[in-house]
Amino acid sequence: MWEYSETVKEHYKNPKNVGSIENADAIGEAGALACGDALKLYLKIENDIVVDAKFQTFGCGSAVASSSMLTEMIIGKPLEEVKKITNKDIIDRLGGLPPEKTHCSVMGREALEDALKNYYGYEIGEKSTDKIICTCFSVTENTIKEAVEHGAKTVKEVADLTYASSACGRCKDAIQGIIDSIIGKKEVEQKALTPVQFAIKVNKILEENIAPELSKDKGGIELLDIEGKNIYIKLQGTCSSCPNSTATLKGFVEKKLKELVDPEISVISV
Repeated sequence: MWEYSETVKEHYKNPKNVGSIENADAIGEAGALACGDALKLYLKIENDIVVDAKFQTFGCGSAVASSSMLTEMIIGKPLEEVKKITNKDIIDRLGGLPPEKTHCSVMGREALEDALKNYYGYEIGEKSTDKIICTCFSVTENTIKEAVEHGAKTVKEVADLTYASSACGRCKDAIQGIIDSIIGKKEVEQKALTPVQFAIKVNKILEENIAPELSKDKGGIELLDIEGKNIYIKLQGTCSSCPNSTATLKGFVEKKLKELVDPEISVISV
């Protein structure tokens, strides 16, 4: 069951600026009805300021909420500010969205980009060479790469973050190729670390990602030694006497180091 912020619920139950604008100065579209979600965005622009914005959308509650929030974000704003709005900005203003619903904010951003292109009569900024991988939802190669860089390791996880491959699925092989190329590159980078670089990275992850979590339960951790991929550590505080210390060691500490440093790491308690 997905959890939604109160802001998302409010914009879904009471969406703002629903409808169309007669003689709109710009109209942008994103998504496709055949794939389940579609958005049409109307803009009224005076003196390079968006004085009104309305939308029509077909989709889930998150799509409605994202579209509603987008219109609220751009009304009254100069076009120079509007151009800079990203799907992350929409998510932040909504108080977050489940990863599986991130594509709704992407659809809002893409409709806005299409409207601005419609208004200016040309692509905004430098002409993009970003290749569209998922034609159903206009998801680009760079968007998929960003999803992988943020932790997506499978086609399904990429779909949860971007909606790519969620419809016809013909782009699954292309997405898998992107995943393989990035993960393979990361593995090469990990293997290229010198022993000193490896030790520094391990220590940094222990201090910044692991110790703060353990301290929440009055626990701690100390790095004692590193031999190859073997990391010798000592649990402290409540963690040292906890009956679940082995689970903490392998299920959290080792798992986190494998994820962020090297998948071949083995953590050993001393």
